[in-house]
Amino acid sequence: MLTVDIQIHQPYALTSPLDLHARFELPAGRCLGIMGASGSGKTTLLHSIAGLLMPSAGVIRSGDSLWFDHKQAVQLPPWQRPVGLVFQDGRLFPHMSVEQNLRYGMPADLARIVLPEVVDILAIQPLLKRKPSELSGGEKQRVAIGRALLRQPSVLLMDEPLSGLDDQLKQQVLPYIKQVIATFGLPTLYVSHVGDEVAEVADEVFMLAQGQLRQAK
Repeated sequence: MLTVDIQIHQPYALTSPLDLHARFELPAGRCLGIMGASGSGKTTLLHSIAGLLMPSAGVIRSGDSLWFDHKQAVQLPPWQRPVGLVFQDGRLFPHMSVEQNLRYGMPADLARIVLPEVVDILAIQPLLKRKPSELSGGEKQRVAIGRALLRQPSVLLMDEPLSGLDDQLKQQVLPYIKQVIATFGLPTLYVSHVGDEVAEVADEVFMLAQGQLRQAK
């Protein structure tokens, strides 16, 4: 269970001052879709959960682990939060093969999410020896999702992972994302500005507007 109840105040944000309040509980195996206009704070919210930004107030908890608590002065750094974060552009290491990218960040001890299973579910076995420059956009995103999973996350965060793909490639990748959510049972946040895309993967959709995160009507 991911529990979020935070306030974010950024008076000097790049576009305009940002005041945001987000409150929700996300059980294991469920996907929460978040929509909103550019600059509404969608990415800021994900980065706050991942520990890349610190909220102004509130609490973030994953299961029994307290990640952030303003009153108790708790702010776990990103490397202490088991989060799988998938960015818009994949951010693969260009000098590494696909397999090396997948293994990067994997824990040395016993893992519950293992490489052969991830490779099978995402159908990336034929890509393992290739470099990112040899992949299509959809293939890069499938590898990025695999790398995020192999970090052994307790939460999966997806920040517009298909925004750089055309409609045909999106339709190729979406079934893999749905399969990942169903197979690994992680609380998943899926951010996008495309309504049909969010509706296809999310169990519930929230809108982020005017600083408030509310259930979409």
